[in-house]
Amino acid sequence: MDGKMNTGKLNAGKLYVMGVGPGASDLITVRAARILSELDVIYTPTGKKGTQSLAHSIIAEYLSPTTEICTYHFLMKADRAAKEAVWDEVAQTLKEDVANGRKVGFVTLGDPMLFSTWVFLLERTVSEQIKIPPWLEIVPGITSFSAIAAASGIPLAMESQTLAVVSCTAPETVLEQALVNHDCIVLMKVYSRFTRIRDILRRHNLLKHALMMADATLPTEQCWRDLATLSPDEQALSYFSTILINKNWQ
Repeated sequence: MDGKMNTGKLNAGKLYVMGVGPGASDLITVRAARILSELDVIYTPTGKKGTQSLAHSIIAEYLSPTTEICTYHFLMKADRAAKEAVWDEVAQTLKEDVANGRKVGFVTLGDPMLFSTWVFLLERTVSEQIKIPPWLEIVPGITSFSAIAAASGIPLAMESQTLAVVSCTAPETVLEQALVNHDCIVLMKVYSRFTRIRDILRRHNLLKHALMMADATLPTEQCWRDLATLSPDEQALSYFSTILINKNWQ
């Protein structure tokens, strides 16, 4: 099959894209657990070649013994062309499986529609992006920052407060604008950028309103409430490190 998915060629196949939450296996949704038990094939992503997918470890207990498991290495540190080659390959494989009448699953950490590789596959499989076609179902998942808010007791937003979710890979001007214009801010992808981010928070007098959590809900979870004195090895910080700020909460 070439190009976008042609629904006229489908043979009752369906693609289920599921967010499996921040890490704890019991934080996936009831709907996702049901679907996982019924799949013919499941595609799981990994950021490091030759390693088991974290998403796979989260869902393993819900899979049927007969489900085929396929793990793809999604390049984290590569040029755009190399990343796109992988996205093209995975999208094509998903389309072929659905066209052959299979019940196909694709899992992603957190929520599929938030900072997820799945979005790059979505634009390669759906021809009309204004609506979800009948052969595709996207199951939302609990985000890491929702889990962090619950574990730390810091509200994400209250009453008329505004909330911004920003990647720390964004330009510094974008980060500054979010900190100035919003009451609550989630800073994702902090790893290897902590010192720069802390300096920005200090300039805006926000350190007392911020905390950082890594690997939320996993056995390796860590939480830091005093960012002013924290001096972590940035290279050792988990990829899943997030800062949560609420200006009206200290």
